[in-house]
Amino acid sequence: MVKTLSSVRAKTAPAKASASVTRRSADRSSIRVVAIGGGTGLSTLLRGLRRYVASPHMTANDCASTPCLISDLAAVVTVTDDGGSSGRLRRGFNMLPPGDLRNCMVALSEDEHLLSRLFRHRFTAGEGLEGHSFGNLFVAALSEITGDFAQAIKLSSQVLATRGHIYPVTNANVSLAARMDDGSLVKGETNITASRQRIIELMLEPADAEPLPETLEAIERADLITLGPGSLFTSLITNLLVKGVSEALASSTAVRVFICNLMTQANESLNLTASQHIERIYEHAHHAIFDYALVNTAPVSQSLLDRYAGEGASPIVADIDAIEALGVRCIAGDFAAEGDVVRHAADRVAETILRLGIAGRGEK
Repeated sequence: MVKTLSSVRAKTAPAKASASVTRRSADRSSIRVVAIGGGTGLSTLLRGLRRYVASPHMTANDCASTPCLISDLAAVVTVTDDGGSSGRLRRGFNMLPPGDLRNCMVALSEDEHLLSRLFRHRFTAGEGLEGHSFGNLFVAALSEITGDFAQAIKLSSQVLATRGHIYPVTNANVSLAARMDDGSLVKGETNITASRQRIIELMLEPADAEPLPETLEAIERADLITLGPGSLFTSLITNLLVKGVSEALASSTAVRVFICNLMTQANESLNLTASQHIERIYEHAHHAIFDYALVNTAPVSQSLLDRYAGEGASPIVADIDAIEALGVRCIAGDFAAEGDVVRHAADRVAETILRLGIAGRGEK
């Protein structure tokens, strides 16, 4: 049975008397959280975490109804997208792709109405405008004004009053290349995801791209770090290829949780079990970086199974024994929510990982 957050909070383990732990959350009733990823998966997770983040506008009563368990929330986001609106802006303005970061800003915005709707708005007509997101254009304008993409993201986040920080994993103009199972080399994220071949090795170009300093600082100070959900290679592994990131995760004293996808994905993870997802991540990270894996074991409705089968996708097999043989404790349960598609149930996932973070703080 999953304990409530309040019951775990009352039993929080004492912190170790070490400098690394001292640098982390000074307020022992709340924790610092870093969520790493990209795409729809990361923004879905952030919506679940947002309501636990302390805000300057919140009162004591607000924290009584929903505990302010997160003192600091940072999203670390991939920047290799080269398709759609983001790709057009990247080519036209020689800037990093804003799309995934924009989705994270909206997910963490305190304003659920006009401003967030404005940032999500996509033009359906107009020469040069059709297909573009207003939020992407806003970030592009700020990037031109400031001359710094990371600063443009920071200022955009202030406009949306986000409950958390959003960092591109790197400020370098990086792209992806993949060695496929037929020996071919495919370049560019769009081409990689469109390929019919399976990815054997993912590479970052340039390979020595430096991380954003704030990214490494957030990882160092974190009490809880998550990776996923998201496309195995192009949303998750791509972050670990940035210089120093996997090493920072390996040496972190935080509780580190892998949030496994619900369904396999064409090209990236067809026929891979949950443990094989972790193995692919470890092969690229060159380190063991997880303490826990959150894996869905609830069934998916037949109607959605049929729909996904048309794409060759199926539920990811929760091979719990194989996960734990890797030294990763498996947390299995019902973490799925169904609609037109199956997504993670953000509230249940958020509560479970926060429980792990609070219970494990100071124990490593």
